[in-house]
Amino acid sequence: MLILLRRMITGAALLVLAGCATQAKIDEPQVAMGDFRLGHNIVVVSEPAIGPFSRTIEDEELKNALTLALTHRLGGYEGEKFYNIGAKIDAYALAMPGVPIVFTPKSVLVVTVTLWDDESGTKLNEEEKVFTVFEGLSEKTLLGSGLTQNKVKQLENLANNAARSIQKWILQNPEWIGLPPLPEEVPTVETSTN
Repeated sequence: MLILLRRMITGAALLVLAGCATQAKIDEPQVAMGDFRLGHNIVVVSEPAIGPFSRTIEDEELKNALTLALTHRLGGYEGEKFYNIGAKIDAYALAMPGVPIVFTPKSVLVVTVTLWDDESGTKLNEEEKVFTVFEGLSEKTLLGSGLTQNKVKQLENLANNAARSIQKWILQNPEWIGLPPLPEEVPTVETSTN
């Protein structure tokens, strides 16, 4: 039994070290965003679904957290065109304290996003994009963030991860923001040696 406990502790320690870099960093250097300039940043929260074993938080706090995260990540770009982001928080779960190893609820945020060209008033994505965002793995979330963080910090982490995911999605569609197309993936051809 003692050997099993030691192995579990060693494994947890290795996961902490390996996972420290996976948390979204809000102070990452800016990447090229073409002609992107953030126009309206509209976040809507209306009776979101609340996951099981979740702490509750006010709709206004949800709205403010995502609005701030999007502004922080995308508001510094000074491109030639304004782009508007419409985001709706559909669901969330802010992990409650659990029992380490046995039961560690995870925090999650579900957001539906639309990107608009401000000048033409047109949607750039034909279908709404749904993001399901989890907390990054760190020493504070390994055994469940409900044990180590309050709900405001959990929400801040989720909102920052959501903003990062939204930025990556925009960059995966460079034609929207005046960037050159992404290089096409070259299919690999298997060759046989006889």
